[in-house]
Amino acid sequence: MTDEQPGKLETVKLCCRALDDKKAEALKVLDVSRVSSVTDYFIIASGTSEPHLRALTNEVAHVLKEHHVDVLGKDLSGESGWNVVDAFDVIIHLFLPETREYYRLDSLWKDGVEVPLDTLLPVGTP
Repeated sequence: MTDEQPGKLETVKLCCRALDDKKAEALKVLDVSRVSSVTDYFIIASGTSEPHLRALTNEVAHVLKEHHVDVLGKDLSGESGWNVVDAFDVIIHLFLPETREYYRLDSLWKDGVEVPLDTLLPVGTP
C-alpha cells in the first residue's frame, strides 16, 4: 500500500462501503462542490442507536486512516444524536433518525446534486 491519498470520489466510495458494511441506514451522498466553499461531498446516514453511531463513526475514521486520508476532525458529541467526521473534501454526518429529521440536513443542502448509490457501492448492494 502506498502513502498516496485516494481521490475525492474514491474517498466517498470508501466511506459509503464502510457505512454499508456496518448497516448504516438511509445513506445519501450529496455533491455540494458548486454550492459550498467548505467541502465537495456530504455523506449523510443514520444509525439505530448511540452505540451504532459510534461504531459507524469509528469505522469510517478507521477506513480513512487505513487509506491515508487526513481526518481534520471527528465530533462524537456524546448523546447529541449527530456525529461528524471531517475529511476536508468529504464530510460524513451520522445521525439518529429523529435528530436527522430535526436538522433536515438533506433539505438544507437541496441545491447539491445527489450521487446515485449504485455508482458508489458494490454490485448487488441495495
